[in-house]
Amino acid sequence: MHRYDNNEAIVHLEYNAERPHLIIPEYGRHLQKLIEQATAIEDREERNKAAKYIISVMGSLNPHLRDVPDFQHKLWDQIFIMSDFKLDVDSPYPIPSREMLEQKPERLGYPQNFPKYRFYGNNIKYMIDVANDWQDGELKSALIMVIANHMKKSYLSWNKDTVKDEVIFEHLYELSGGKINLLKTDEELSNSSELMRINKKQSNKMQYSGQKQKAHRQNKNSNNKNNRKQ
Repeated sequence: MHRYDNNEAIVHLEYNAERPHLIIPEYGRHLQKLIEQATAIEDREERNKAAKYIISVMGSLNPHLRDVPDFQHKLWDQIFIMSDFKLDVDSPYPIPSREMLEQKPERLGYPQNFPKYRFYGNNIKYMIDVANDWQDGELKSALIMVIANHMKKSYLSWNKDTVKDEVIFEHLYELSGGKINLLKTDEELSNSSELMRINKKQSNKMQYSGQKQKAHRQNKNSNNKNNRKQ
């Protein structure tokens, strides 16, 4: 067995900065080297055997998912990616390409069409659109008043302690594209103080529920610790 002296040992030291880039760092450098060695095997049959062995090693890192078909597909995709798409073996799944991996997803559209009225939420806009499609009548009028009252309640949750009905009617007119006009109506919305009381009640209920869940978790953790001590 050859023994290095201090000078030779320093020469053979490897620094991470000088090593090849790890494509998927979670698997570590040893697995990366295994894939590089498998890629260099000239005999195709032996290369296929090596690839299957590496897949089994990768699967052993997540034994509870090892036999799940979708997870197997993921492992085969990863072995090709880690080989920098140079591994030429028979895969039970379609082989990914560099171009497919580098494709950027389409940009998602921002769901809020009226960002200055975000405190109403998207559901209100959906309800307004539904009301626009209804035929005129008592049901539509009732739905519009429900929407307007809910808008007022939402407004008071995030803004001032009071708001004039005309402000809510103006917002409703704008959000409906001018199809719902209550600016000249004699209808009145629920009283601001009543809506504020409802908001406060709901807020206290949610806060109490959160505290109750927190106390339950703390009590459960305390019981687990006592059981371990015993």
